[in-house]
Amino acid sequence: MPTVSPGLSGVVAPVRRRRTTVSAAGMAAAILCLAAMAGLPASAQVQDTGEYLQRMDADGDGRVAPEEYLQWLLYAFDRMDRNGDGVLEAAEQPGGRGKPISREEQRQVILARFTRQDADGDGYLSARELMAPPR
Repeated sequence: MPTVSPGLSGVVAPVRRRRTTVSAAGMAAAILCLAAMAGLPASAQVQDTGEYLQRMDADGDGRVAPEEYLQWLLYAFDRMDRNGDGVLEAAEQPGGRGKPISREEQRQVILARFTRQDADGDGYLSARELMAPPR
């Protein structure tokens, strides 16, 4: 499981307020980004595809299974869910806006993304599939 850089939790920046709606796919992308940012201190940033795969590949078999993918990405969801109720309210989401999304809804979004990224349909993500944008 990724470790969290304590330096990221206290960062506050001015935000230009706009009315926006975050789709489930947009939320998944935001959580992917947050997982990468929050899970790695600056000195441990991933340098290449193989290293990224290695961090997600909990069992070390050289590929990422759906459960490993879920574990990595739901970790970010859980970190953002400050009140621990299993729902990301607008205030807990990037930019402080967006429709509430439950952990189960986010789980389904992540699994759908996994399926789109699994280009060869073998049920696992290779390093190449992991870094390619989903189809």
